[in-house]
Amino acid sequence: MVQGIAEAMQRVRAVLQRQPHIGLQNDTPATAHWQQGLRFVCSHPHGTQVLTDMPPEVGGNGDQVTPGWLFRAGSASCLGTSIAMNAAAEGIALTRLDVSVHSRTDTRGILGMADVNGEPVFAGPYEMHWHIRIDAHGATAEQLCDLVDRSRRGSPMACAIENALPIQVHIEANVT
Repeated sequence: MVQGIAEAMQRVRAVLQRQPHIGLQNDTPATAHWQQGLRFVCSHPHGTQVLTDMPPEVGGNGDQVTPGWLFRAGSASCLGTSIAMNAAAEGIALTRLDVSVHSRTDTRGILGMADVNGEPVFAGPYEMHWHIRIDAHGATAEQLCDLVDRSRRGSPMACAIENALPIQVHIEANVT
């Protein structure tokens, strides 16, 4: 499997060396459709669906993952994928790779509340911690740390988070 990943990456790199303009492409959209209350079904065009909801404390049922958890899960799997791809390309035989993303958020922010000084409370995470557990045959701890650091710089979600990606908003509002 590692060899197959490395070969696939080599093929794509060779194509992009010859035709760099095809590297920029639109990502597959994720669509969230409101069901009821605070429950949404998030859909991929291929049919995969993930339900989200909020905890009962803020009016949800609490029986599905929250959008914030999906954000952390996506961040963790994106970084893990980047690490696994780079390890395969470099011939590093991973024996373990776990990526855990933790964050700290003030709930007052999503409720639109102000702090004691009257300033709006930030709705996003105040801090984020990424814990990576990585083991491999024949690689030193320094090599693995370097692999993780380079992979983090090449992980699309890590880059978007660390560089505060600007967001364009288009709203279609209809009166019913």
